[in-house]
Amino acid sequence: MKIKKTLERIPGGMMLIPLLLGAVVHTFFPGAGDYFGSFTNGLMTGTIPILAVWFFCMGAAIDIRATGTVLRKSGTLVLTKIIVAWVVALAASQFLPAGGIQSGFFAGLSTLALIAAMDMTNGGLYASIMQQYGTREEAGAFVLMSLESGPLVTMMILGATGLAAFEPQVFVGAVLPFLIGFLLGNLDHDLREFFGKATHTMIPFFGFALGCSIDLGVIVQTGLLGVLLAVSVIIITGIPLILADKYVGGGNGTAGLAASSTAGAAVANPMIVANMKPEFMPAAQSATALVAACVVVTSILVPILTAYWSQYMKKKAGAALSDGTPPQVKV
Repeated sequence: MKIKKTLERIPGGMMLIPLLLGAVVHTFFPGAGDYFGSFTNGLMTGTIPILAVWFFCMGAAIDIRATGTVLRKSGTLVLTKIIVAWVVALAASQFLPAGGIQSGFFAGLSTLALIAAMDMTNGGLYASIMQQYGTREEAGAFVLMSLESGPLVTMMILGATGLAAFEPQVFVGAVLPFLIGFLLGNLDHDLREFFGKATHTMIPFFGFALGCSIDLGVIVQTGLLGVLLAVSVIIITGIPLILADKYVGGGNGTAGLAASSTAGAAVANPMIVANMKPEFMPAAQSATALVAACVVVTSILVPILTAYWSQYMKKKAGAALSDGTPPQVKV
């Protein structure tokens, strides 16, 4: 059976299919973890320790040595994505209640959901798109996107907007496994190779554990709203990313559009933040479902839109050359 290949054909499949399986278990057999206990219960309820190991391995996989072009491109995209999410959070905090909207079509929408959907790029999706439509340096720009992984950026945005106050040691605790992994991976390249292999292996495990905290009824309720939120993520983050890529990163906007997706790891952030700050727990389940929808929809739409944009820019550049107009020089 080609189970792995089948999962890989599904956008975010390695994360989302185990998540849905966990949600099925939690919805129809909510006491399964307590019933079996021991290691089975640990696998079903161990989101935090599993993610801690994943963050460590993710840090170890990042090579501090990178060309200036890669750092410039990746830094531009990462900072733009974070700034846009922060601006959206500031605006949303003025209109949305802390626990999110509780009724009507927009039920489940919260500032937490908006931040989690917008502040992280799907680095793997970005790299695969740019390998086809960009340069090697642009494809390598996903290196700093790993720094967005985990709840740290979400926590920083929530803190900066005044929606939550996190003690300094909580920030340190959120990023410490990542930093230790990063340090060890750059001190010893053998350790980088050893731990780096686990980054993909851990994904289905935290997906399943996360799913075991979600009621499927919440996912069904978010249906169309999740699709609309995903489209909003592409528009709201994509336009600034295209502009930043053109006028700061030195590209033609293709890399910016390719970075307008929602990362699979972002699905975990609402529950992690809620565990640190219980006041966000009422919004966490719906936020998780909405972010999961964004992962799927953006994983489908972003590659298609990027392909069309790339073709358009190539035709535009070709037309400029054919009529003798020199192509624009990006600064």
